[in-house]
Amino acid sequence: MTNAVHILIVQDDAIDVEIIMRIFQDEGIDNPFTVASTGQEALNILRGEGGYPRLPRPYLILLDLGLPGLNGLEFLKLVRADPELKGSIVFVVSGSERREDQAAAYDLYIAGYVINSVSNKLQDLAEMFKHYLHTVEFPVEEPGLTR
Repeated sequence: MTNAVHILIVQDDAIDVEIIMRIFQDEGIDNPFTVASTGQEALNILRGEGGYPRLPRPYLILLDLGLPGLNGLEFLKLVRADPELKGSIVFVVSGSERREDQAAAYDLYIAGYVINSVSNKLQDLAEMFKHYLHTVEFPVEEPGLTR
């Protein structure tokens, strides 16, 4: 059931967040969204720390690389080093067209890299996600199930 998959948007630009959410909703993706404006806030949400309730599984992450403080690549390194979070499904949605950023992100096992400054890429992403959310089996938290 696609409604059970939470989408964590890690993006510091409120306009970009609004655009992503609107495009996804226009595509009929009505999954719950959670927004974090920094990498540290996103980690707190994923871990249930700093006064944030822990984001329930299943979830996937849309990550910007150009975040203040803990940037996207640093966030990814911490996620991949954390035994509880290392399997997180992460798509980078960034304005960076730098090949170095793309290579570094893929080295940290992202599921895909979308340049959000290219027109219609976000629409394409939303269309792909609609199929992805209906097709892929996501890991879920079950009592007594160890990872």
